[in-house]
Amino acid sequence: MSVETQKETLGFQTEVKQLLHLMIHSLYSNKEIFLRELISNASDAADKLRFESLAKPELLENDTELKIRLSFDKAANTLTLEDNGIGMSREDVILHLGTIARSGTSDFLKNLTGDQKKDSNLIGQFGVGFYSAFIVADQVDVYSRRAGLSASEGVHWSSKGEGEFEVATIEKAERGTRIVLHLKADEADFADGWRLRNVVKKYSDHISLPIELPKELYGEEAEKATEVEWETVNRASALWTRPRTEVSDEDYKEFYKHISHDFDAPLSWSHNKVEGKLEYTSLLYVPARAPFDLYQREAPKGLKLYVQRVFIMDQAEQFLPLYLRFIKGIVDSNDLSLNVSREILQKDPVIDSMKSALTKRVLDMLEKLAKNEPEQYATFWKTFGQVLKEGPAEDFANREKIASLLRFASTHDSSGEQSVSLADYLSRLKEGQDKIYFLTGESYAQVKNSPHLEVFRKKGIEVLLLTDRIDEWAMSHLTEFDGKQFADVTRGDLDLGTLDTEEEKKAQEEVAKSKESLLERLKEVLKDQVSEVRVSHRLTDSPAILAIGEQDLGLQMRQILEASGQKLPDSKPIFEINPQHPLIEKLDQEPDEDRFADLAQVLFGQATLAAGDSLKDPSAYVQRLNKLLVALSA
Repeated sequence: MSVETQKETLGFQTEVKQLLHLMIHSLYSNKEIFLRELISNASDAADKLRFESLAKPELLENDTELKIRLSFDKAANTLTLEDNGIGMSREDVILHLGTIARSGTSDFLKNLTGDQKKDSNLIGQFGVGFYSAFIVADQVDVYSRRAGLSASEGVHWSSKGEGEFEVATIEKAERGTRIVLHLKADEADFADGWRLRNVVKKYSDHISLPIELPKELYGEEAEKATEVEWETVNRASALWTRPRTEVSDEDYKEFYKHISHDFDAPLSWSHNKVEGKLEYTSLLYVPARAPFDLYQREAPKGLKLYVQRVFIMDQAEQFLPLYLRFIKGIVDSNDLSLNVSREILQKDPVIDSMKSALTKRVLDMLEKLAKNEPEQYATFWKTFGQVLKEGPAEDFANREKIASLLRFASTHDSSGEQSVSLADYLSRLKEGQDKIYFLTGESYAQVKNSPHLEVFRKKGIEVLLLTDRIDEWAMSHLTEFDGKQFADVTRGDLDLGTLDTEEEKKAQEEVAKSKESLLERLKEVLKDQVSEVRVSHRLTDSPAILAIGEQDLGLQMRQILEASGQKLPDSKPIFEINPQHPLIEKLDQEPDEDRFADLAQVLFGQATLAAGDSLKDPSAYVQRLNKLLVALSA
């Protein structure tokens, strides 16, 4: 071993310490995944070298056959993995092996519970990478040199997976990385050729470069051997280039785990080769779990891009719209140049055509999942539904198709689950119903008990119940489905069309006329708080309700804008009363104007609370209520 210089001891980032501790103690049930992770990293290193060597062929250093080699020493109880990929500089080693440079780390750590089984699943969501080596090793040594640097700029990283690691400069003739795992005493079975072959075939058969192990020689052949003979133990061909008939479901699942660093199998996938005007292959996956940075729209996302099987970039976001950012996979094009960059991708018309086709393919895949495997689709919806709801605003061309994939809670189903599709809703329309009615709110408990639903219950009309924060914004972009307009039951003057009989409409007009003097008195009391006071057609049981003007922001949108510090446009609610309610009848007969004003303000406060809003002056409301209660008990 060459002399080490510039040796220093450094501490792990706090998050790495926590992650190492959890992996060592939580992933005992699936130890062999460490090899999949290390092989995946080596494969990525080869991909990066191929890409960089397009512009700088000298980086290949006359060693063009990229490969991964596994070897072991039973006597020393070590396992070695070596690649001749891009390699790492001293700075790369400190950065990549000492910190987790990944968004969502803090969220990930907050979600850890201390329960080994649950934490194991969470670690699977996060992806474990290099640190998984410490599941089976009590010391890990990494020897690396980045392509293009001199042999004297090699680096040796060493750690026992505790609080610190050592880094030293060494002489390393070959580029690439060699990882030596000093196996724990009870993990000696990984220093065995048969075991390693099985693990490689199980997890890494799809890797597109050769994974080599020493050939096992016996008898006279072993005696004559003067040097190690290597044999390839995987298929060593890019999985997406194979015909679908030759790829098993297990192959597809393992390839997904390779590109996503996810423990769990995907819910669905689509492998497709396009020939003709455009030529490309895509392999797209719907994950079962969400990454921690799913709701950070600026977080890295996108497909792995290859051009003629040469890796070009990770997370090429130009091939799918933002509302499909959860999709994982690869796209391999024959129509792009090998020196394509992110900037060129943004301007290339070929990309627009591919994006349109890939978007339709993902939506078709989701449609098929919803139709053929509703339970799996329910899992997808719980995980990614709120992101898919961004679709109607972002993708006008596919608005109807996206709408068909949306799921809602509704008054038809008391479970509160978001399981009702728009096709389900339309199948249950009342005769003469020409609108799709919906109600937004903060929680299912609030909306299911909303006074706005009273007339709909009376007439047996189904209403969709929307409680995600994105819903009001999303519905402002989703105006119709299958020719039926959407109607917010809290907005404007409720018109049930032919669902109201002529007799009912006539009776409503007569009641409104008979209460004109009451409406005028209420307008005077509430003039600073409401835009209008009118008789309600929505109510059967409650005394009063707040409605929203047709062009006004709803409560959900106002709260979102308020929380983000944006200035809100001036608007006041409409106060509607139920003239048949005993409280309203009593109010109409109240001769004392001060007492009338107190009653009116209490009713307005109740309607505000029922709408899910907060009172502007809770103290005044309580004082009025107490005053009325005292008067009643006198």
